[in-house]
Amino acid sequence: MKIKEMNEDSRPRERLVKFGVDNLSDAELLALILEKGTKQENVIEMSNRLINKYSLDKLSECSLKELQEINGIGLAKACQILALFELNKRHALSKKPQTFISSAKAVFEIMNEKLKDEKQENFIAIHLNNRNYFIKEELITKGVLDASIIDAREVFKSAIRNSASRIILVHNHPSGDPSPSKEDQEVTEKLVDAGELLGIKVLDHVIIGGDRYWSWKESK
Repeated sequence: MKIKEMNEDSRPRERLVKFGVDNLSDAELLALILEKGTKQENVIEMSNRLINKYSLDKLSECSLKELQEINGIGLAKACQILALFELNKRHALSKKPQTFISSAKAVFEIMNEKLKDEKQENFIAIHLNNRNYFIKEELITKGVLDASIIDAREVFKSAIRNSASRIILVHNHPSGDPSPSKEDQEVTEKLVDAGELLGIKVLDHVIIGGDRYWSWKESK
């Protein structure tokens, strides 16, 4: 059934006007963003299918290309979905006090409490905007750090998704010694080079061990 053929109390726009935006379901809100469905399903049916099958969380993590691979989602709708989640993300960030990261010591102070009791190596990327304000931290791998299995695409995919201009690499040494290994150096060089190609600068690689840290930037 087309939206125009539905009872007015069942149409998202009319329901918003009559009952208020907070009374709309997730699918109805998404339907208002997408505006139109396809010949096979109206926009509410499409929105219900997307949320039931993919969930809002998964949709929010899709790239433009991945969204267009979903049945019924073309370029225009994919752009609308990306814009929706990006605006929501920026709104959420605007409500949070921003953390400015200016040095390896600042990274250590933020991450040491989280990593000091870890029994395995955790390799993390801290996402920053172009003014070095914290956006998000992302766990890349857990276990022994191996340059051959670190996928630069995965490291920078999440950075791109979070609109990061810069990243800082962080990992811990459960042994308590933050001195870099050959593998640590290789991972750093690999990701610095990849970042240059993508236009996302790798500012530093901070290794935390016990109550000490080592900084790739400070060691140069």
